[in-house]
Amino acid sequence: MSGTQTDWDDVRLHVVTGKGGTGKSTVAAALALALASRGKTVLLCEVEGRQGIARLFDVPPLPYEERRIASGPRDGGDVYALAIEPEAALLEYLAMYYRLGRAGKALDRFGVVDFATTIAPGVRDVLLTGKVYEAVKRNSRSKHARQYDAVVLDAPPTGRIAQFLNVNNELAGLAKVGPIRHQADTVMTLLRSERTAVHLVTVLEDMPVQETADGITELRRQNLPVGGVVVNLVRPNELGSEARDQAVSGRLPRDEIEADLKRAGIDVTDTLVEARDHAERRQLEDTERKRISELDVPTYELPRLPDGVDLGGLYELAADLCEQGMA
Repeated sequence: MSGTQTDWDDVRLHVVTGKGGTGKSTVAAALALALASRGKTVLLCEVEGRQGIARLFDVPPLPYEERRIASGPRDGGDVYALAIEPEAALLEYLAMYYRLGRAGKALDRFGVVDFATTIAPGVRDVLLTGKVYEAVKRNSRSKHARQYDAVVLDAPPTGRIAQFLNVNNELAGLAKVGPIRHQADTVMTLLRSERTAVHLVTVLEDMPVQETADGITELRRQNLPVGGVVVNLVRPNELGSEARDQAVSGRLPRDEIEADLKRAGIDVTDTLVEARDHAERRQLEDTERKRISELDVPTYELPRLPDGVDLGGLYELAADLCEQGMA
């Protein structure tokens, strides 16, 4: 499996964003499993403090350390997870750049950490992205640190993604020189490179599709690399195009359908109403699908799982992403 070519072979950092309610965390988790199924060692990160990864994989809440949470199917690689907290990242940053050691912990007790990450959201984002950068850039010279073939970031929603990733703008006027400015510049080199792809998750509804289109425009304006669009929660297609048009216009062969339904002991009126509702929804979804195709980026689709998303469902979604060439 590891020799199979995919759409993003050169990418080391996969950033996954999407409007709230589209299932971006689920897609990020499925992508991490899909990459692991290719034999890769993958780090799945989250930065919003919701412990979404722990819930999806049915493991205890994640501390600020990398923990193995799953294996890829077919004897693939492993998925590790990390919940990045700005407070812990700041203490780590202070220890790394200023050798504060115990003094850093004292700062935390005095509330300096909370003050710095609250008063300066730009600093907070530099710390979060800086930790992701460190995980991506590890190599054999990184002592006692696990090396990853890929990192998947469950990022903030689409409306904030460009601001979150463009940490240089957020630091303008706040840190023009010094280590934290240097770190921001270094992080931006990775985020604007071919080693990064920002994937957007949507569903076939007007507002999420519009937010996806706006997000792509803003990412390109900021010179950030747009990846693919994942259309999530896709319903099964139960009507062909001709039957759909007939249902919407009320031209279904009602007599034939009623006779068949009566023989099956099914209520006639409710079924015909449901058929029309389904047809109208399909028509709207086809309109949104056309809008997505006009975005001119690679597109993938994941089904709505009838029983909801559990660990088994994540593996199913991961297999779908592999089959479509995303991982």
